[in-house]
Amino acid sequence: MATPNLYAIQLTDDQRQQLLCITQNGHAPAKKILHARVLLLADHAHPEGRWGDAHIATVLDLHVNSVARIRKLFVLEGIQPALERKPRAAPPVAPKIDGRVEAHLVALCCAPAPAGHARWTLSLLVQELTRGRFVTTVCRETVRRALKKTNCNLGASSVGASRRKTERASSPRWKTSSTSTPPRMARRNR
Repeated sequence: MATPNLYAIQLTDDQRQQLLCITQNGHAPAKKILHARVLLLADHAHPEGRWGDAHIATVLDLHVNSVARIRKLFVLEGIQPALERKPRAAPPVAPKIDGRVEAHLVALCCAPAPAGHARWTLSLLVQELTRGRFVTTVCRETVRRALKKTNCNLGASSVGASRRKTERASSPRWKTSSTSTPPRMARRNR
């Protein structure tokens, strides 16, 4: 745990105003609001005096180490790293369908359907991807998302990964009405 004097927080008027705006508008994520409140309470120019880490932790229902970590981040790196969550370097689970597998998937969609089938289905594509050793296992939803990303339509009558261009009709269909009175009006006049 950091000592209070080692990472003392002295907010400027602009920083204090920014933190107050974050805590009062209610449009920021909850963690950001909580971190802003920690910084405001730890400020040396706080109207009630600087609060200790233990007191801030008790009031905001945090661990003392969390309060110390937020203060340390503010002093060493600035206001944004202290407020924002650290972005992940990589996703927690690597994607099953990368660019190489996606290219094979599109090539499969463009190829004729297997014998006995009119067109490719998601289940057929999953079987072919696992049979071709492109992936060890993959679910239909993952294949569907990859195809949606490439605008490939399995339900279309033509084979191919590209959308077919549709031509506009030469004249739009307009509803025509006769000059007689509408049915509602006819009922009233009876």
